[in-house]
Amino acid sequence: MKYTVITGSSSGIGYETALAFAARGKNLIIVARRLDKLEELKSKIQEINSDLNVVILTSDLSVTDQAYTLYNNLKEYQIETWINNAGLGEGSFVADQKLEKVETMLRVNIESLTILSTLYVRDYADVEGTQLINVSSALGYVIAVGSVAYSASKYYVSAFTEGLAKELEQKGAKIKAKILAPAITETEFLNKSIDVKDFDYKAHMPKYHTAKQMAGFMVELYDSNEVVGIVDQNYDFNLRGPIYPILEGL
Repeated sequence: MKYTVITGSSSGIGYETALAFAARGKNLIIVARRLDKLEELKSKIQEINSDLNVVILTSDLSVTDQAYTLYNNLKEYQIETWINNAGLGEGSFVADQKLEKVETMLRVNIESLTILSTLYVRDYADVEGTQLINVSSALGYVIAVGSVAYSASKYYVSAFTEGLAKELEQKGAKIKAKILAPAITETEFLNKSIDVKDFDYKAHMPKYHTAKQMAGFMVELYDSNEVVGIVDQNYDFNLRGPIYPILEGL
């Protein structure tokens, strides 16, 4: 029995991605901090397909040790796809940002993502049909003034994953590493990034995607042979090869 792991699946892109993969008949391991939201998601998944096995695991990936614990708790499962979707934002100028919030963001966006990616690739590099998908951002390719720390954290995700994809290719590994890079998406994410209660996307954003649309793009990336799935400045979704230049032979 094979499983798809999705971190940050209690809301937004992760939540909708779980539903999209369930519609594909995938057994799921859904991970987040909020148990009540995970239980709600499990109920919806089982409405889609009652034959699917859905495993709930709570984990706070802002605590680095919990990334190791999460992975070790999944050793008994055969994991076909691992999606590192959990992420935090910070929407302030550098001089104004709350450092405690930034530290938490870096632990989730960089440290835990790197740990989970590394552990998964070590175990599944030579397993046919496996995929690692890391969720970056369109701001992982363009510096966003006013969200520099967040943008830089997603630069790391993009560069790390593109580089990993190249290493795996060079080694002839069977696993594939890919990046989903959304632009503004209607989720809880922005509320937490700029510390507001209910951000009105329709009033303030001329263009954005819904979480369900982004989950659809996630599935397109999953089905493709490309490394990067990115939303461009016109809010079109593009599947393409690596964006960063690769330096080989060092």
